[in-house]
Amino acid sequence: MGNTLVKSQLEDVKSFLELTVAQLEEFMNETTYSKLQEEKSGDEMYYKGVLSSLRRMLVSCEEGLEACQIVLKNENFNKAAAEKTLYRVYHQCIEEYFSPKSDRWFEDSRSAYTGKNSIKFHKSVPDSIIVILKAVESGFQNMREELEFYETDYRTKMLQSR
Repeated sequence: MGNTLVKSQLEDVKSFLELTVAQLEEFMNETTYSKLQEEKSGDEMYYKGVLSSLRRMLVSCEEGLEACQIVLKNENFNKAAAEKTLYRVYHQCIEEYFSPKSDRWFEDSRSAYTGKNSIKFHKSVPDSIIVILKAVESGFQNMREELEFYETDYRTKMLQSR
């Protein structure tokens, strides 16, 4: 891919991450386990696990944003660093949204056909959790479509360079 296209994608990802970090940060700053229990009484360990997964996702997005800013700030655009950053954002942010390592929620693959939100929870959660994941979902969907290319392309390049 040309430098211009990679740089444009990196700028798009940076914008997506800025918005996502702001939304997640606002939610996390205002939400506690106690507040979730007040909203809807539920499984303590599950609620705490969901909050932990959201914190992990926020940190990954913040790190991805910082990496994008560093690559874009350089005087000479480094295409290899940009591609590596896009690959990492795909794996550490996008995939974490749809399939968190903690397995607190999962993606309903049929959602694309039903027009409903793709994230489903294993247990009942307060509406505020559903609202925040719904608020950021379209951005994650769009970025996944844009960055899926890096799933195979970057790995291929790494294998060829060995």
